Amino acid sequence: MELHILEHSLKVASIAKEGIQICTHGLIKLAFLPSKTRCKFFSLTETPEDYTIIVDEDGFKELPESEYLSVAEATWLALNVVSGGGNATSSQPIGVTKIAKSVIAPLADHNISVFMLSTYQTDFILVRERDLPMVMHTLSSEFTLLRVVNGEAVAANSTGVTNGFVKPKLGNHLPRPIIHPLSSPSNMFCVTSLDPDTLPSVATLLMDVMFYSGGAKETGGQSEDSGHIRFFSFSLIEGYISLVMDEQTTRRFPNNVLFTSASGELWKMVRIGGQPLGFDECGIVAQISEPLATADIPAYYISTFKFDHALVPEENIQSVIGALRTNESTGQ
Repeated sequence: MELHILEHSLKVASIAKEGIQICTHGLIKLAFLPSKTRCKFFSLTETPEDYTIIVDEDGFKELPESEYLSVAEATWLALNVVSGGGNATSSQPIGVTKIAKSVIAPLADHNISVFMLSTYQTDFILVRERDLPMVMHTLSSEFTLLRVVNGEAVAANSTGVTNGFVKPKLGNHLPRPIIHPLSSPSNMFCVTSLDPDTLPSVATLLMDVMFYSGGAKETGGQSEDSGHIRFFSFSLIEGYISLVMDEQTTRRFPNNVLFTSASGELWKMVRIGGQPLGFDECGIVAQISEPLATADIPAYYISTFKFDHALVPEENIQSVIGALRTNESTGQ
């Protein structure tokens, strides 16, 4: 297995709902006019609380300074697990549960905070740039480490940093207690993509979904009070588009535009956090992904500025809640 350290230097930011109009011009340019920017890594996720932006340094220049824009400290790097060679975005999806014990858990054991972005194509593990030496030390025995330079993967030199830590033995620690409240909205979600060549034909619709519709019209009057939440994620990373939206929103798109899996799978969400989680706490992703990995349940995982979100197959939601509640109770 290879672990690719991508060449993008990333910023993680939050845009307040009431300030989205100020940033819309730059966001539309990043999402729909990538040839007009040098941005190669852009992700926007809307939650009930705010918009979370993950963007490289070139893309960040498109966002205006504003009191409504909050930027997390530090520069972040994206890691990607690739099996059988190939580049990050053309490989088959790994799923966060497939890397829970080989990547997520060891980083948590070394007190390295991660920020996750699962897409239709793959899973990106974001770590602070300053933590990279310890990340490499922690994972070097399990992976071939490669740095992506000008689009080419080359051997990454381990710095030999240890800071007195011993590499953890995989799978030998006790269950990790879940310490944050969990909730499961009533929406069902689709994880999908579309051909970039068809993006112009649905650009107006996507702009309405992203910035203007507010989610009320397409949910038939259902509100967050009835268990529905507003959640939409758009990523354009190295030319590949990923979309996460609820089932009702997908019905607004023309037939045969969105990619679907052979099973037409729908996903249910587990939201993690009662109060904003912050960026310094370690192990949140591991608390969720390890029990799912043990139960062999696939999952997408999307971290946002304030909360985390896991998506699991609809038919597994009850067993997922049961597995996570078990771990939650052991931590009381």
